[in-house]
Amino acid sequence: MRVAVFGGDGFVGWPTSLHLSNLGHDVTIVDNLSRRWVDTELGVQSLTPMDSIQERRRIWHQVSGREIGFEVINIAQEYDRTKQWLAGWRPEALIHLAEQRAAPYSMKSDRHKTYTVNNNVNATHNLLNAMVEVQLDAHLVHLGTMGVYGYSDVGATIPEGYLTVGLENDDGSVRKEEILYPANPGSVYHMTKCLDQLLLAFYAKNDGYRVTDLHQGEVWGTHTDQTRRHEQLINRLDYDGDYGTVLNRFLIQAAIGHPLTVHGTGGQTRAFIHIQDSVRCIEIALENPPDRGERPRIFNQMTETHRIRDLAELISRMTGAEVNLVPNPRKEAAENDLQVDNRQFLELGLDPILLESGLLEELIDVAGKYAQRIDIKRIPSTSAWTREIGKNIPKIVEFRKLSSRAF
Repeated sequence: MRVAVFGGDGFVGWPTSLHLSNLGHDVTIVDNLSRRWVDTELGVQSLTPMDSIQERRRIWHQVSGREIGFEVINIAQEYDRTKQWLAGWRPEALIHLAEQRAAPYSMKSDRHKTYTVNNNVNATHNLLNAMVEVQLDAHLVHLGTMGVYGYSDVGATIPEGYLTVGLENDDGSVRKEEILYPANPGSVYHMTKCLDQLLLAFYAKNDGYRVTDLHQGEVWGTHTDQTRRHEQLINRLDYDGDYGTVLNRFLIQAAIGHPLTVHGTGGQTRAFIHIQDSVRCIEIALENPPDRGERPRIFNQMTETHRIRDLAELISRMTGAEVNLVPNPRKEAAENDLQVDNRQFLELGLDPILLESGLLEELIDVAGKYAQRIDIKRIPSTSAWTREIGKNIPKIVEFRKLSSRAF
């Protein structure tokens, strides 16, 4: 199958591209390399050393014998080029990962909010619009987020995308309907994913396109089966306050003897998935597209849920790291429960990698190995959700470095 991976140079996109290529698909990455420019803007680097996309592709060909194509296109701004490329290569499946993925980055300033909305919403609409214009009969797989549901207590398990509701008719009778689960974004980034949902639903209904939307939890881990095949294929790993997901940040902090920074009470519950399971889920989604004319198929792409303070305590027990409570820069409930339905992926054969079995490998093989590349000043999250919250969070947070540990 010809598969285009939009955003294939990113944290999820690169291992996805390798995984699909390894399965025998003809893969081309389409990326404008903006994530690398963000590193320059923020003055931070991936914990793991990353080669250029050209060198990465050369090494993959060397170890696998397979080619991965590459096109530099900004799909959010270059609509005509996007349309022309789709018309020429005509992929049979599109994996859409080409969006700014960090909630803290989306809340840094008015400029970052504007960039996130323009990039994410335009990218999604341009792809859908171009598919219609060039009459491309392809399956679009979009990487969304669990954050579209919000993180408030609803007292019920979150279904996979759609909620059954009762509507009262004029005669007093009640009929059941299924609607998209009511959107409840917690950041500008999450808001763009909610808007994506509506765009996907419209084009599936109006033009009969086959669409799968993956509502993904927080991704942790670094290695997949393919990235282990050569050191230069290693995936990026972000630990900074803007792009580092909470569990990855905890692992990095523990590796260098830095206190684990827990926002607020740590009572926030989040959904998690290992990077290997993330690429496996994308494979499963590709193999199980909806029929033409069906509404978008929505999967909850997660494998387990945990409270943040419980994760910190787990890693503290494993490593002896200190746990520090710090002001929460986000506008969110201090405590919430999260029950999620993820039966579709499990029924289709996903065998999850759980935290208990995977954390130690990350500590030893990644966090400890590359600890010398960490800039401690980049660890704190200082992007405040509102001006009022920002007044209570110092712009520069200094942490003392404890004695280093060897795992």
